[in-house]
Amino acid sequence: MKTKKRVRRLYKTGYALTPQKRIDQSAVLCEDCSILGIGGASAFNMDAELEVYDLPNAYIMPGFIDSHIHGAGGFDASRASNQNGDIKNMSHLLASRGITGFVPTVVSLPKERMLQEIAALANVMTAEVPGAEPVGIHLEGPFINVQKRGAQESGAIRKIDLGLARELIAAGNGLIRRVTFAPELAYADKLVELLCENNIQPSMGHSIANESETLRAIDAGARCCTHLFNGMPPLEQRNISITAVALTDDRVTTELIIDGRHLHPRMVELACRCKPGAKLVAISDATMASGMPDGEYFIGESVIVVENGFSHTVDGKLAGTTTMLDTGWHSLMNYANTDETYAAGSVSYNPAFSLGLTDRGILRPGTRADMAIFEQETNRLLMTVCRGEIVYCAEGIKPVQTPVEQVMDETEE
Repeated sequence: MKTKKRVRRLYKTGYALTPQKRIDQSAVLCEDCSILGIGGASAFNMDAELEVYDLPNAYIMPGFIDSHIHGAGGFDASRASNQNGDIKNMSHLLASRGITGFVPTVVSLPKERMLQEIAALANVMTAEVPGAEPVGIHLEGPFINVQKRGAQESGAIRKIDLGLARELIAAGNGLIRRVTFAPELAYADKLVELLCENNIQPSMGHSIANESETLRAIDAGARCCTHLFNGMPPLEQRNISITAVALTDDRVTTELIIDGRHLHPRMVELACRCKPGAKLVAISDATMASGMPDGEYFIGESVIVVENGFSHTVDGKLAGTTTMLDTGWHSLMNYANTDETYAAGSVSYNPAFSLGLTDRGILRPGTRADMAIFEQETNRLLMTVCRGEIVYCAEGIKPVQTPVEQVMDETEE
């Protein structure tokens, strides 16, 4: 008979963003991997079983979830079968930025290579990671419009082939959560139906679809739009395209790259004014170069050059980012004059809700203890908690109380 110790922690901060509301002088009580309670700090009894962190000049919020990220720390999701980088490095780096969940994104590749990389990625995602947790795979292609391919290789982009789509789904071994496609392609509605049948979210993007083509995909079941404004036509007052429809149709959840370079601040503000509630998701679109020095890197088969922290293709096109969510989400407040709950929701509750992750993204009893704690004045990350474990802690942060004895509630054979 082996005893299983119970771990109970209380995190006291200046305020909490749940993110749906702000709670001043807050406290979050956790046991093992779950949140037991949240509220005003005075409501909690400082019993001897608790490990207590008292951070009055900090704020706590749900851990960030990056639902569109290609890599970080030298790991590229599109090259999972043969590279020096390790998804564990990516997991560790993201945790050091307040991120507790992420969706590795694979770009368009030649058929056999894409099947190989998806299978390899699915395999490495089953291993235990030290920090942020991969929660599914996003395929950003290959059924997109070559005219809006961005940094993706044109030779890897294909017409919609339902047989190939089934092969890609099978290679993902149940881990594919989202597929980006262009609604104007022939058989797009059939692809949407196939994806929905397999509990995979169809996301419209890298597209020149007009109004009717976009609405047909939405009516078929597409409810997401990949990085709004990027990889699609600009807004026009008479020619309505996927851009205007995704911006104004409340059925559609839209991604927004928040690196401060992909979008003018006015466009960020426009999106925030148009998209209600949980319908706007902030993403990094970060590459393997995130957290790495300037130099040459990859997104799949495309070479990207990183100079002064900005990434582009060899011919000068923007190619992903090196900016992660911990710095990017403040641009929603700075550019769009949104309140802190809206901005915080865009990096936590909204992506969780969009991905169908009902156990995280919000500070509420019964949900996972996935949290990030930041210093109020500087927004410096102080601590990241994932699955109830402290996976990142800034130097000098220590508990003010440690448990006298950890009490055993359960035993395991």
